[in-house]
Amino acid sequence: MLRPSYSDLIEVVNSDIEPGEQPVVQSRYSIVIAASKRARQLIDGAEPLVGGSYRKKPLSVSVDELYKGKVKLIGEEEAEALENQRALAEEMAAQAEEAAELNNSELEGETEAEALSQASTLEAESAEEGNGEAT
Repeated sequence: MLRPSYSDLIEVVNSDIEPGEQPVVQSRYSIVIAASKRARQLIDGAEPLVGGSYRKKPLSVSVDELYKGKVKLIGEEEAEALENQRALAEEMAAQAEEAAELNNSELEGETEAEALSQASTLEAESAEEGNGEAT
């Protein structure tokens, strides 16, 4: 039998809900899905958020994390908002990286142009000096 019980888990997960708001978890199915998603994260390499997880199976660790309130479940609307924020942040980071690369390439281009200009000036000066010595 699962310890803590489904009803205990649902109460803990919904304990942060203010009166009048819809609970995040409304059924056993929802709590099982949440625990399995967290277990999958643990299997994929996420660090456990509770102590004593050595030698425990990922599902047991995820249930323990839910019961101790270490993992916060969010509703679909909040998940969409977070995903939109994450996508916007990634887009802004990509744009900043492109701008930095463009800026660096422009600076390198200016440096190359300055070097070519200085080289041609030096060649012209040395040619004039060479002409002056021959006369």
